[in-house]
Amino acid sequence: MWYFTWMLGIGFAVLLAIVNTLWGDNEDARQLSSPSDSHDPGR
Repeated sequence: MWYFTWMLGIGFAVLLAIVNTLWGDNEDARQLSSPSDSHDPGR
């Protein structure tokens, strides 16, 4: 059953990488969409 743990671990790592990439792309697009704002109230 060790292979089941490996499958879950690798699946979780891939999911985390995908979410991280999508989050980074969204953050870049959000910053580019409003360059006139000098302050970001969320930070």
